[in-house]
Amino acid sequence: MAGTGTLHDAFLDELKDAYDAEKQLTKALPKMAKAATSPGLRAAFESHLEETRGHVERLEQVFESLDERARGKHCDGIAGIIEEGSSIIGEDFEDVTMDACLIAAGQRAEHYEMAAYGTLVAWANAMGHSEAAGLLEGILNEEKAADAKLTKLAEGGINQKAADAAGEEENDEEAAPAPGRGRATPAAGARRR
Repeated sequence: MAGTGTLHDAFLDELKDAYDAEKQLTKALPKMAKAATSPGLRAAFESHLEETRGHVERLEQVFESLDERARGKHCDGIAGIIEEGSSIIGEDFEDVTMDACLIAAGQRAEHYEMAAYGTLVAWANAMGHSEAAGLLEGILNEEKAADAKLTKLAEGGINQKAADAAGEEENDEEAAPAPGRGRATPAAGARRR
């Protein structure tokens, strides 16, 4: 049985989803910024919060260009990603490990958005909605830039510092004698006198 929905209907549905996702992120990003201990990471989240507010406004312009009322449809995908990020914030990680985890959570959101906006741009172009396509392309480029900024922070030291901290903890555990064993045992194969 053939459906009655068109690509335009699917486009509007995806647009409503993106609009809701951006609104959800305007509430989540301040929490991520607050949880970040790296000043660079905190600044990246705060900067992207301002961009996200701009994305909401640009999506409203997209709706207007299509003679549609701007309204959202609950975005389950971003809600799940935000929920995962919130659970990370509740963990008892070392500061630098928390920052590495926050970057991972932020990148999950960025990748989700990049996929959504890539689709929206392609569909807008296919239907000849050039104004909408231009606005959406601008948002897509900002999402890609935010992702690249998070990658740069991770590769610029946060991930390595977290790995080094984990290595130090393992070394501390190995160096401590096992409970109740104060003396060292001879190495395997060592000759006894």
